[in-house]
Amino acid sequence: MIDIESMRNFFFLVVLFFLSQWLLKKLRRANERAQQGETQSGTRTAGEATAGGFNDARRARSNGNGRAAGETPQLADPLIRCAQCGVHTPRSESIVVSGERFCCADHARAHASHPTGRDAR
Repeated sequence: MIDIESMRNFFFLVVLFFLSQWLLKKLRRANERAQQGETQSGTRTAGEATAGGFNDARRARSNGNGRAAGETPQLADPLIRCAQCGVHTPRSESIVVSGERFCCADHARAHASHPTGRDAR
């Protein structure tokens, strides 16, 4: 049979396990909020974020999708169609020659070498 002492130790270990899991979860959340506070304010330290920033961080995450309420979503780089071959490339990677956008320098040169500046498609 199981005696009272071993049952008490088992119960203590179970409670200790759940308490440690709860504490780790709280620390993880506090660390995430401190990092978000640093990115939003720029110079906020982890001590400032943990001292009084819990309610501020909770209020900032009001829209429910992990993004702060005042933070604007990052838009993707728009795709631009190459004037030579028609392939779509990100706008930041495209090459501009005389108002036309190209996917690579070779296409820009080939397009510029045509007498009219346009291919015969």
